[in-house]
Amino acid sequence: MSENNSISVQLNKINDNTWEVPQGYRPGMRVPGRLFLSFPLLEMLEQGTLDQVANVATLPGIQKYSMAMPDAHLGYGFPIGGVAAFDREEGVISPGGVGFDINCGVRLIRSNLLESDVRPYIKDILEKLFHAIPSGVGSKSRLRVNDDQLDDIFINGSNWAVENGYGIPEDIEKCESQGMMEGALVKQVSTKARQRGRPQLGTLGSGNHFLEIQYVAEVYDRKAADAFGLYEGQVTCMIHCGSRGAGHQICTDHLRNLTQAAQKYNIYLPDKQLACAPTDSSEAQNYFGAMVCAANYAWVNRQIIMHWARGVFQDFFKQDIDELGMNLVYDVAHNVAKLEEHRIENKKKEIYVHRKGATRAFPPMHPDIPQAYRKVGQPVLIPGSMGTASYVLHGTYDSMDISFGSACHGAGRVMSRAHAKHEFRGEQIQRELSEKGISVRATQPALIAEEAPEVYKSSSDVVDVVHNLGIARKVARLMPIGVVKG
Repeated sequence: MSENNSISVQLNKINDNTWEVPQGYRPGMRVPGRLFLSFPLLEMLEQGTLDQVANVATLPGIQKYSMAMPDAHLGYGFPIGGVAAFDREEGVISPGGVGFDINCGVRLIRSNLLESDVRPYIKDILEKLFHAIPSGVGSKSRLRVNDDQLDDIFINGSNWAVENGYGIPEDIEKCESQGMMEGALVKQVSTKARQRGRPQLGTLGSGNHFLEIQYVAEVYDRKAADAFGLYEGQVTCMIHCGSRGAGHQICTDHLRNLTQAAQKYNIYLPDKQLACAPTDSSEAQNYFGAMVCAANYAWVNRQIIMHWARGVFQDFFKQDIDELGMNLVYDVAHNVAKLEEHRIENKKKEIYVHRKGATRAFPPMHPDIPQAYRKVGQPVLIPGSMGTASYVLHGTYDSMDISFGSACHGAGRVMSRAHAKHEFRGEQIQRELSEKGISVRATQPALIAEEAPEVYKSSSDVVDVVHNLGIARKVARLMPIGVVKG
């Protein structure tokens, strides 16, 4: 280890991209920790993130390892970029392993347009997108739903959106879980969560959420790219957002219940932010059912944003969706817990996989991915940081053994928003991006400063780790032309 490294513990090197946190690092660890990091990324890791990996390893029923993806950084209880799986019968469910923005996720839309078709008009297109899709803190939609409709959204997810004219049936086929998880418990969603969620469908929100117009700069895997409908020079559209105020409030509400539950069931917590309850307890199942509601809401939110974005392109280019070829490539969730079947010690076992700032990377022939992608594996979408590359990868067989079929979800912050606003000026960042051919439209310059490319790890370095480990393999590199920020 480098003398300049902030990590104080001696880690065991498994390979060039895998480091083990020994089980004796912290009293009560039931399994070791696994850090999926190159050495340069390891040197950037905060001590607090390592401690969170170790803390998660103390929770009952955890399987194999407490894991941190290459974009890992400090989070609430669990690290962002953390993955942990818990036995269905002897484990726990924890909101900290999901996060406040439940089912924050990424959606990629292809098109028949070329970079040369779009770049000359990018500022006009961004302006129209900015006005069509509300963004920013507390943004409200032009869509209003009543309580019955909100229940339908919580239960049926993307099916509600398509049935009500926000998209086409093919969209559902290309969503993780077909845009709807089962097991929603609408009675576990508080009045306040409903009030916050009702006016926010079809809104981007703020922070690192965005709508980005990109082009395919490079194709690494022609077979997989063909399956995904991608080719060099092509324009794509990427949407990154989640469940907005509804998801945040659902997490907040149930954290209170699960904090009390941990005491009730005598679960030792090295950090109170790890609040949890046994998987079969009413407290855990009530949270899980409410989390499902938020996840389904998030899929509807992204579906509506996509529908409105398509409308902007239709109006601007005077072509319909078929002519534009604006088809959904895939929608992946991060910040969600799912009950899945995995093989552990050569036996099939049902486990609750918590992915916080991590996304699925399921292999070829897996029944949970669209038929069109069965031969190449699930699309894995890893966005960049406004001025940097985003990547499309495909899941692999190795991912199931290495990480419960999980990959990273982005570049990963290395600087707080407060520090970024002190360090950078939004107007200057906007000018620098413009000089690189990237237009940015945001509600205020401070938001651009908070999300400056320098605030994040290199997306290329992060993606290289999962690629080299064989968790997911690179398919294409996408570069931004224009970005709408909250």
